[in-house]
Amino acid sequence: MSGAASGLWHGGPAVDRLALGGAPFGGLYEAMSGEQVAAVVDAAWTEGIRYFDTAPRYGNGVSETLIGRAVQSKPRAELVLSTKVGWQLTDGRPIADFTADGIRRSLEQSLQRLGLDRIDIVYLHDPDEYRAQALDEAYPALRELRDQGVVRAIGLGVNWPALPTWFVQRADLDVVLLAGRYTLLDRSAGEELLPLCLEREVAVVAAAVFNSGILADPSPGARFDYRPATQDVLTRAQHLQTICRRFGAELPAAALQFPLQHPAVATVLIGATTPAEVTADRHWMDTPLPSALWADLASA
Repeated sequence: MSGAASGLWHGGPAVDRLALGGAPFGGLYEAMSGEQVAAVVDAAWTEGIRYFDTAPRYGNGVSETLIGRAVQSKPRAELVLSTKVGWQLTDGRPIADFTADGIRRSLEQSLQRLGLDRIDIVYLHDPDEYRAQALDEAYPALRELRDQGVVRAIGLGVNWPALPTWFVQRADLDVVLLAGRYTLLDRSAGEELLPLCLEREVAVVAAAVFNSGILADPSPGARFDYRPATQDVLTRAQHLQTICRRFGAELPAAALQFPLQHPAVATVLIGATTPAEVTADRHWMDTPLPSALWADLASA
């Protein structure tokens, strides 16, 4: 594929190489107003982005509410929207619930917060400690909803490749959303998960491709996986930047485009808090990079 647009489920519409994630809208880094979220969503739409992802756990429902308002004016037929289930919001905090009834209740609550009559993709969200229940109870409930046409695609949204590898071997999923594990700094998903997804025709959404910012700007104090980067990780990121500069390329452009070099990856999910960040990501995604660069980065 090498970056060509593809669908996130069989027969689904082609999605752009960029998608927009709603974690920042829930206050991941700082609180955002409805006006700020709407401005970011409008910028994304202008840049050709049509796939938007959110979850109840992002700000305990705040992200779903704000992104729902922001997309109300968009043509629903063009919009692809995903959210996640497995964590009930109880007294303002998420409680794990991977029962079949819990999945249905969570989906109903998400529809209310989003103000929509349907959700395109529903992910089981981080069922790491509940994998058996997620497979035996939550997954059949989602499969039934997909068969009924209530949702169009089902998948798994996680941070580590071992669980989705286990799950894809046992279930009929459409898509896996994986954060931070197929990047220039961490390519662990490429060992087993991505080949398996390619074989099973499961689309992959690559999220957190900057690994919390270090691959956008590997300066001292940069964060890796939400924590201050160790000197070893910072040195590796700076080495990648040096390689890019030898080719006259920018590290953020390589970081954004890297996952799409694998044919299993359908789109790259970005987070943004301002329209300018969306514009910059589009620029980096569309900047041509020399093929020789990828060979040097592969051996770095």
